[in-house]
Parts: sequence; C-alpha cells; structure tokens
Amino acid sequence: MQATDSPATDTLSSTANCPSSATGAVNIVVLGGGSAGWLTAALLAADHQSDPLVTISLIESATLPAIGVGEGTWPSMRATLARIGISETEFLLSCDASFKQGSVFRQWRTASAQDCYYHPFTAPVAANELDIAEHWFGYQQHVEFAAAVSSQPAVIAAGLAPKRISTPEYAFLQNYGYHLDAAKFVDLLSLHAKRLGVQHIVDDVVAVQSHADGRIAALQTAQHGNLSGDLFVDCSGLPGLLIGQHYQTPLLSVQHCLLNDSALAVQVAYDHQHTPIASATLATAQTQGWVWDIGLPSRRGVGFVHHSGHTNEQQARATLAQYLRISEQELSERYQARLIRFTPGYRQQFWRHNCVAVGMAAGFIEPLEASALVMVELSAKFISEQLPRNPAQLAIVAERFNQTFSYRWQQIVEFLKLHYVLSNRHDSDYWLAQRAESSIPSSLQEKLMMWRQFVPSRYDLPQAEELFPAASYQYILYGMRQLPASRPPLKAGSGLRAQQAFTEVKQKTQQLRAGLVSNRELLNQIKAHGLQKI
Repeated sequence: MQATDSPATDTLSSTANCPSSATGAVNIVVLGGGSAGWLTAALLAADHQSDPLVTISLIESATLPAIGVGEGTWPSMRATLARIGISETEFLLSCDASFKQGSVFRQWRTASAQDCYYHPFTAPVAANELDIAEHWFGYQQHVEFAAAVSSQPAVIAAGLAPKRISTPEYAFLQNYGYHLDAAKFVDLLSLHAKRLGVQHIVDDVVAVQSHADGRIAALQTAQHGNLSGDLFVDCSGLPGLLIGQHYQTPLLSVQHCLLNDSALAVQVAYDHQHTPIASATLATAQTQGWVWDIGLPSRRGVGFVHHSGHTNEQQARATLAQYLRISEQELSERYQARLIRFTPGYRQQFWRHNCVAVGMAAGFIEPLEASALVMVELSAKFISEQLPRNPAQLAIVAERFNQTFSYRWQQIVEFLKLHYVLSNRHDSDYWLAQRAESSIPSSLQEKLMMWRQFVPSRYDLPQAEELFPAASYQYILYGMRQLPASRPPLKAGSGLRAQQAFTEVKQKTQQLRAGLVSNRELLNQIKAHGLQKI
C-alpha cells in the first residue's frame, strides 16, 4: 500500500477536504471488517440514521481473514446491542452466544488444585451505602470475599443463568455479559449495519491519498477507484494500515510489564449436547502462562496464553493438550490449533489528523479480562457522540480521544499486571519474571502501598469513567488473599448495616439457587420462545 500526497484530485468529492463547517456533512470511511469495523459502523449508523448529512462506508479485503480473537464481552455489550437495535434473542441465537457472569481464576495464587477465586460482574452488596470490604476482614477466615459480598459466585458455581425466561431482553437478575462466536457476531453486525444504510465495499486498498496538511483525502482501491472521506476509522487489525503503516504511529510496547505475546487457540466440541455451559470464563494458571476456557452452546473456546521467550510452540501444544486431557497427537489430529503472535502494546496516538484507530489497530494485550471488545465499544461511542463537524472540532476531539484512551490503556495494563504481582507461584522463571519489581508500573506500586492499610476506593481512581471500579480491584486483591496489614477502622454506626448486608447476600443466594435454571436450559427456552422485549 502506497501513500501519495494529493492536494486535489478529480475523483474526490467536494466535501472530502475536511468536515465542512458550511454543510456539517461527514463522510465516514471504516477500513476493515471484523468485530471492530462492523461494531463501529453499526453504532455510528444507528446513532446517526436520522441525519442525512452523515454517510458511512465500510471497506474490507476479501483476502485478509479476520483474526477473531476475543469471544468474551463485558456487561456493557447489552446496552451497546440495544443501542444498535439488535434483539437479544436474535443475538443469542445467531451468534451461538451464552451468558458470562464474570471470571473464575484457578491456581493463580498457588499451583494447588483447590486455589480458586471469583471476579463476578455484580457489584458488592450495599456498594452505594458503605464499603463492605472493611467489615469482611473480620470474617475472612470463614468465607471468601466474593461469596460474602455477592450471590453471583454461587450462581456461577452452580452453572445457573443470570435471568429467567420471563426477564425481559437485556434485563437481569445478576449482571452479565456474553460469550460468543466471533465470526457469527461479525455476520450479524454486518447484516444489521447494512440494514442501517452502511455501504459495504469488498476490495483491497492499494494506496492512501493525502492532503498537503497530512489529512487523508481518499483510499485508492484495486477495483472501485478512490474512496474519499472526511473521517477514516482504521479497523484493519494488528498491521494498522492507516494509523501504523501510513502515519507511522509507533506502537508502545508494554512487554516489559506484561510478557505474554502468544496464544494457541482451539475450538473444542462437547462430549454430548446436554453438557453444562459454564457461567463464567475460566482462567487457569499454568507453569508458563494461563489457559482461557469459555463455554458456548455448541462448543468451548480454549486457548493457552504464554510468552514465546519461555515457551516454544511445541511446549505450548503440550500444555494445551494436557489441559484438555488428550494426547499431543490427538490435539494435532482432531483440532486445528491456531497460533496467534502479537506485540502487547498500544499506539502512541490513536487519532492522527482525520484518522482514528479502533480495535487491534489501536492496540492489543492478552485477553485476561476480556478488554478487547469493550475498548471497541468505548471508542465507537466516543467517536459517535463527539463526531466532529468542522476542522476546529476535529483537532479538539482528536486530542480528547488520545488523552482518554491513553489513560484507559494504562488502566488495562495496570489491572492485568495486578493479577501477576499478587501471585505466590515460584514454579518457573516465567512467574518470577512476571513479578519482578522492575516490571511493575509505578502507579500500581503506589496503589499497592496504599492498600497495605486502606481498602481500594474511589480515591485510587480519579477519573469519572473508570474502566475498572474499586470493586474489581477488591475482588482481585482479596481473592488473592492480599489483605491489609491491619484492619482499617470501621466507620461509626456501619456495623449493623453491614450485618444486614451479609444476611441479604445469604438470603438472595438461596432464592437464586431455587429460582434460576441452568445456562443451557435457559438458552433452550429462549430458542423455543424468545425473551420478552422491553
């Protein structure tokens, strides 16, 4: 793909120079399909479908397959799908999707088979009234933190669904996101986006035409001529055809902090059609990395995340085979294991001139907390809600976007690093390297210093819209048994309310166990009857 400077060409539209202050027209070009491209295009189209001045085109290559990493979402996806206008029933059935209520971390603190803790999506009980963690310290020998402050771990352990068939679409009894088939999700998004008016072009981009001031004027295609635009969204994946190759925007590697740069992934069929579907992502630590394990209605998605410097491909295959309890020969013969290499990191800038990177073009880090799709959601919403209509707005929005998403990527790095820093595993150089003090961000070191005495709180997280709330840090910190050196003093008068809250959790747990069906049973009911629309 070549870059050319073209102050003016006959093939460019009259509004292609920049978002026009006179007309307010914005011609948006999304480069790349996949989850990032189609989710961004669909959300933009849904938000601006009544505005005739906003047009959206998506161009993707027929020869470059999507990587399709990341089959887990956050609860935010429910609101995103509703905003786009997709029925939850249609989504669940079309995308082979199931309910995800959080993550279960196994053998992260020690290599013991009994080592396990939960990071549920539901916030701790009475979170808006008091900090229940301070009161749990007195009972921590008797009940794990997550189980004491939330009913969701018990629901997850029992394999139960987060809602009933009578619960309306996108509503819940326990907060939830999804596990989904990435390829089928792309198919649904593309179909819906085209219904919303997104123009779909299948072609290869062979060159980029630029204005004298550095803005992109058009994408030169192999068969469709020049595709002009005002705003270009780079969803071209790891290469970053626009943000990386055209603008030469550096990727800031975080491998000094998060070592993992490889994943060996397989799709595993169930033994029979009635096999229970897991209610959470299972993340099981290994001697040289960790394995993700998610349950869909028709299969499991399993992958071994590791560092190529500590584990070669053959060793990775052996680890994955051992996890699946099959031979390496069976792994090779029955499954098409796919090795994915990546450089953990994110762009120095995400928005350059009139080009903004979304998805893997913006950055990629191991999927320990399934942050890939939520970053696409947040990026698409930011672009849509702050869509610049003139040159002055373009520069302001770009600066805001870069500041916001640089901070968010730093949050992700810090939060993922916390999982490794708290481990007590000493069974390999891999774990020792992951805990090396030189690899810990200074911001996380400061927080850990404070948490020796205080509970993670809003004071540790200064932004109005934090990716990970204080409760998430509490679930990880106390799930890994990292308690304050001394108990923080309790606030006067809070003891009675705390006791009531703990009792509420116990009562609600009993009610949910009695009133919820399994994931598979609810999905079968939805297939037969559908969910009620709100």
